[in-house]
Amino acid sequence: MKRLLIAAVVTLAMTGAAQAKQCTKDMAEVDAALAANPQISAEQKAEVLQLRAEGEARHAGGQHAESVAVLAQAKAILGLK
Repeated sequence: MKRLLIAAVVTLAMTGAAQAKQCTKDMAEVDAALAANPQISAEQKAEVLQLRAEGEARHAGGQHAESVAVLAQAKAILGLK
């Protein structure tokens, strides 16, 4: 039973670390796309910037799954996969 609990804790820790890396990767992709002056409206750019900031805040708060989801919305507006 003790080994099962330890295995569960290790698995959760590894999952969190993987999601944390995904957040930073997604933020970098959004930043690079914005730096390339994408052909989007001013409203879309404002929304991307808001989503980027929210994604970073959630990442900093340890809410990595939420961060990835928010950043995916920004990437979709920018036409990124």
